[in-house]
Amino acid sequence: MAIQALPAARQFLSPTARPRLEPLGRGLINDTYRVIEGNTSWILQRINCQVFPDPPAIMANLRRVTEHARQARKGCPETRWRLPELIPTRDGADFYEDAAGDCWRAMTYIEETRGLPAIAELGQAEQVGRALGWFHRLMSELPAEDLHDTLPGFHVTPGYLAAFDATLAQCAGPVGTPELDEALAFVDSRRKGAAVLETAKTEGRLVLRVIHGDPKLDNVLFDRRTGEAVSLIDLDTVKPGLIHYDLGDCARSCCNRARECSPPGAACFDLDLFRALLRGYGREADACLTPGDREYLYDAVRLLPFELGLRFLNDHLAGDVYFKVSEPGQNLRRALGQFHLARSIESREQEIREALVAVP
Repeated sequence: MAIQALPAARQFLSPTARPRLEPLGRGLINDTYRVIEGNTSWILQRINCQVFPDPPAIMANLRRVTEHARQARKGCPETRWRLPELIPTRDGADFYEDAAGDCWRAMTYIEETRGLPAIAELGQAEQVGRALGWFHRLMSELPAEDLHDTLPGFHVTPGYLAAFDATLAQCAGPVGTPELDEALAFVDSRRKGAAVLETAKTEGRLVLRVIHGDPKLDNVLFDRRTGEAVSLIDLDTVKPGLIHYDLGDCARSCCNRARECSPPGAACFDLDLFRALLRGYGREADACLTPGDREYLYDAVRLLPFELGLRFLNDHLAGDVYFKVSEPGQNLRRALGQFHLARSIESREQEIREALVAVP
């Protein structure tokens, strides 16, 4: 695959360069490579145009966000926080489109960093919270209307519920296994709470801001030497949205010690990790939270696992057309894992609300 990426890489290099390419990361959407030239390296990505059908809009968002971050760093040059920056083609364009219609972009590589496969200690959870809090604080100064909505409907739970209902209606009498019956019953019992954030937005109690869109653990980079979080990457999903989507999805990703491939019953919301994540988030973004924001934080923490579970279940019923699977029924098990996590959150509602009140 790296050989196929080489012609695209050369669009960002001098004609005489002799680069070496190696696959990078575990992303399921874009194809990502590290391009190595002597003592320097940078990132080459092929944008998945099936998921992101408007690459120019994505690149415009990326340009706007990274330029905003660069200007902020000028005022505080010693800050540890960094975002990847765009590298133009030899012709000065933000991306390159090859003969097959694939779109490629290049970005700086943040040296001496690493990702984490899982949270191993409370300090790491606090660092993840700080990274998200820093991003929200930085982007609070950037008007949301300056960005394109590159993924309409993303994190809009009522929309996912409507899509699920349409898929279910098209199923010709799905086989009623105990696992499927459990998943369907869980969705039916939580329908009334699916629109809580969107309703608050419609009624003006919550407002659109610039969000990351996918602040899971995989997208946080840590300094290899200090262990501090220094960056949030994978900025394709940056768009106008509710910061609640980010905080809820970050908690969903980081505060469940069971991975998505674990048995559904292993999912459990870890309050200690959550408190540590909130402590880090509050250190960076406390001033960005309004009383209205705080009122709906618990709803976000509860809703995002339900939303992802709903998407997994919909894909299972549709024939596994979106999320990659390695065996039959994997998306159903993924859905049940997220529903078990949501149930665990609901059982700890009072303690979670108390932790949210204590955000600095």
